[in-house]
Amino acid sequence: MYNKLTLAKKWFQYYRTASNGVGHGIHSPFVFDFVKNVLNDHRYYYIFAPIELLRQDLKGNHSFIHVDDLGAGSAVSKSNQRSVAEIAKHALKPKKLAQLLFRTVNHYQPETIVELGTSLGITTAYMAAANGNANVFTIEGSYSIAEIARRNFRQLDIYNIHLIEGGFDSALPHLLEKVKQVDFAFVDGNHRLEPTVRYFEMLVHYSNENTIIVFDDIHWSEEMELAWRKIQNHADVTCTIDLFFLGFVFLRKDFKVKQHFTIRF
Repeated sequence: MYNKLTLAKKWFQYYRTASNGVGHGIHSPFVFDFVKNVLNDHRYYYIFAPIELLRQDLKGNHSFIHVDDLGAGSAVSKSNQRSVAEIAKHALKPKKLAQLLFRTVNHYQPETIVELGTSLGITTAYMAAANGNANVFTIEGSYSIAEIARRNFRQLDIYNIHLIEGGFDSALPHLLEKVKQVDFAFVDGNHRLEPTVRYFEMLVHYSNENTIIVFDDIHWSEEMELAWRKIQNHADVTCTIDLFFLGFVFLRKDFKVKQHFTIRF
């Protein structure tokens, strides 16, 4: 991954050059609606409080568990013995980003959601709570982390989540064969070029023009930035939105030419 100084420089460049959103050169009705009703939705939904309370509990849990890293590994710890608090601090998506995923699912109401990388289940819970009628399938490679995530889902009384233990390479093809169609996907794991592009191509094969695919940490490393550019150039991709930490991919047919937006968030 990039070191902290390089990441800070890249973030500053993004923030300085990104569009402010509505009214700043965005002429696409679809993207205008996304900015207005998703990015700029500042309502506080009922589920936010219990999920964030659970996050704080996890940050205070200093028990150690064994973690099997199947992807690019942790940027913080190289040990397979980690405290739950450490995982909660460094691996969970920040509240701002997790709640953005909630608002995206809440606005578009996808029925089949696929997540690569459950971690402790905070982001999974946000997405599942945003549409109680959706089926959320999430894949986690570490048994001990998956067990904690399951307890968290029960604690939150969220029961539309199907957690699959295993590596993405083995679990994802079987899952896609089962669900047949993906309406929303969040890819948060194995931050390397070849697997990221491969998972994207697998998801696209089971997508439709309304499918939204979100990638985490698109500027995390040189490999991830290259993967993001390859995804942007994919023949089926018609629009992308770069929010620096998250990248949104759209396959809509109403875009006559590819459009790529960098929006401040």
